[in-house]
Amino acid sequence: MYPIILASSSPRRQEILKLMNIPFVVNPANIEESYPSDMKCEKVAEYLAVKKVKAVMDSGSSEMESTWILGADTIIILDGKIYGQPKSQDEAYSFLQEFQGKVHKVMTGIALYNPESKKIVSKLCTSKVTFAQMSSEEIEWYLSTGEWHGAAGGYRIQGLASCFIKTISGTETAVMGLPMFELYDILKSQNYSFIS
Repeated sequence: MYPIILASSSPRRQEILKLMNIPFVVNPANIEESYPSDMKCEKVAEYLAVKKVKAVMDSGSSEMESTWILGADTIIILDGKIYGQPKSQDEAYSFLQEFQGKVHKVMTGIALYNPESKKIVSKLCTSKVTFAQMSSEEIEWYLSTGEWHGAAGGYRIQGLASCFIKTISGTETAVMGLPMFELYDILKSQNYSFIS
């Protein structure tokens, strides 16, 4: 089994790879998370996942061409607007205020560089999350836990945010940032064998 370079510093993505017993090395991609202004919202996560893989490939070492590289990106879409990681607690508050009582889409794109074919393949996973109505006190209480830091939309589904999530249509690992089914499927399609 070959080790994979994970182009992300996300502890959640690392947890999922550990759960799947996939050996990996963390090498976060240093990219500006920008995308073409005319790109459809639904395409952004997959675009950024590919961009992360390319950034790690271009980071210098020629041995990168002979290594599996995995990139992932998660965004939230509500009413045609993209929500990434909040830059402040005030922004996280406004995100949660907008989500409460509504259904939003969580889009996670994954991209994999296959060193044998020398190609990048990618997949997109869409989930829908329904938040309950939240009072301003509940939002403030949740934000005081600090879970909003570094999380798309300002919440973590695997943490206390679950207190306010009524339903999920999709998979929890996709909302966490690395969908296990799609990851397994893309590795299998590229003949990456981790079943002994």
